[in-house]
Amino acid sequence: MTDRGTSEDRERDRDKQGRRRDSRRRTPDRLDQPQERRRRILPEIPLSGERFGVLSEKFARFMGTATFLIWMTIFVAVWLAWNTFLPEAAQFDPRELNYSLLTLMLSLQASYAAPLILLAQNRQDDRDRVGLEQDRSRDERNLADTEFLTREVASLRLALRDTATRDFVRSELRSLLDEMEQRGIVRSEAAPETPQPGSPPRD
Repeated sequence: MTDRGTSEDRERDRDKQGRRRDSRRRTPDRLDQPQERRRRILPEIPLSGERFGVLSEKFARFMGTATFLIWMTIFVAVWLAWNTFLPEAAQFDPRELNYSLLTLMLSLQASYAAPLILLAQNRQDDRDRVGLEQDRSRDERNLADTEFLTREVASLRLALRDTATRDFVRSELRSLLDEMEQRGIVRSEAAPETPQPGSPPRD
């Protein structure tokens, strides 16, 4: 009995362990169970991508100005003059070491400036792409409006062809009057009236 009991207990323990493994494997796929919060090795920096992109654009714009170039030139000139003409005791980046500290600072600045400039350029490309899409949609709307107005103008021209103008009515009336005068229904005002014989003269 004890052997059977121990074997059944072992089977139950195996079943429980298998269920636990299955539940751990299925936990990320299930939406009705909250996920465990994992610990991060590196601390999370509370800096949004939009804010960092704006700062990178400001830095890239400042680096492209004449002010940055002038101040950078003054800084390098003062650095070189300090470490060249002053006594060796006052020099912190001597000429004998080929200005290694200055070279390190400039290379470090270039290594940070290049990705920031690329980030600002990517943001500008995204804005240009959105602007092009808006311009394309606006052009499509303008084209649709122009085609609609063209069709309306064409339909108005076709409708005006069937309408009678003032000159057309006058010409039709004049031709009708001429036809009536020829038939003798209406006397012509321009022709003088000839007195018939035996009729009394008019005063």
